[in-house]
Amino acid sequence: MQTDYDYIVIGLGGLGSAAAYWLAWRTGNRVLGLEQFELGHVRGASQDHSRIIRLSYHTPAYVRLAQAAYQAWSVLEAEAQTQVVLKTGGLDFAPRVSHIPLDDYFNSLTAVGVPFEHLDADEIMRRWPPFRLTDDIHGLYQSQSGIASPNKGNDAHWRMAREHGATLRDQSPVTSLRAVDGEVEVVAGGAAYRCAKVIIAADAWTNNLLAHFGMRCGVPLTITQEQVTYFASARAADFRPDRFPIWIWMDEPCYFGFPVYGEAGPKGAQDVGGDEVTPDTRTFEPNPAAHQRLLDFLAKYIPDMLGPVIYTKTCLYAMPPDRNFVLDSLPEHKNVFVALGAAHGYKFASLIGKILSELAVDGTTASDISPFKIDRPILKMENPPKNFMI
Repeated sequence: MQTDYDYIVIGLGGLGSAAAYWLAWRTGNRVLGLEQFELGHVRGASQDHSRIIRLSYHTPAYVRLAQAAYQAWSVLEAEAQTQVVLKTGGLDFAPRVSHIPLDDYFNSLTAVGVPFEHLDADEIMRRWPPFRLTDDIHGLYQSQSGIASPNKGNDAHWRMAREHGATLRDQSPVTSLRAVDGEVEVVAGGAAYRCAKVIIAADAWTNNLLAHFGMRCGVPLTITQEQVTYFASARAADFRPDRFPIWIWMDEPCYFGFPVYGEAGPKGAQDVGGDEVTPDTRTFEPNPAAHQRLLDFLAKYIPDMLGPVIYTKTCLYAMPPDRNFVLDSLPEHKNVFVALGAAHGYKFASLIGKILSELAVDGTTASDISPFKIDRPILKMENPPKNFMI
């Protein structure tokens, strides 16, 4: 069994599978990917039919990053002959005075030259009759928004990584991780490996791995158990992807939802509506209070979405206090890279994998990742202020 590699990726969810793919795409069989559970497990953050992909973001830098994300997905789709991204159009809507001002999104899209439409409540309801809105609500519609499928995207990344020569091993939890003679030794699944560079893409388990390098506190993360619910709407035909957009309620609490995709009805959820947990204490049981909040919101604004519950699915959010990504090498170990998607990263997953491959192979990337340093001031504070609304 081969034990020496140029690159090892730890964690093969959304970001790690992408890193393994892009590394193998560039370097072939010198790549090893390690997953502590089975491939496609449901214990983390990136396994379901749908995640939102969009260009509408609160800063121009994120808009530009999102543009590059669409390009990265296109490369994967062409090579894997698999559609990962489905454009449905997207609506961000909110009261005129809200906790997440739409003006920030208008300004960011304008600065980057991305077209969008500013719609009042009457126009929103004319285009998509299931909405029930009052006159104080307005929205931002952007036609390129839609769905990125983790089930399809992860599978395509794994498949194409292997076709390019990468070795992927699941059921291989890391038990030791240390610097040795300028390289990194990784013990996982009972086997010892050596590599020149390692990428940690372990999301909620990140700090467990950073502790091996003496980072006892690691990155300050808030880990929550979140949930999404699919509804057997009696009006499911009105929520087909060619008739209804993805949507985000830009206020606090924040809610989001999808047209019918992957199941027989639409999907909705509250963003950051779950309880704090750890990977060990989380459960897979739905949170009744969070579910009721979602029901109350939908009953008020999109009542036709409601119907018998098809199922509720849980996942983990792992968020730095500013909810910005971490894409960086460790200050004391420049050959160890860390990737955290901050619970909004799946839309960027293939791009983040590409960026990680560039950092590992070239030592630099053309993408602007300066806001995502692992030693940025807020991540070094003892009790950092938290703001998860982006």
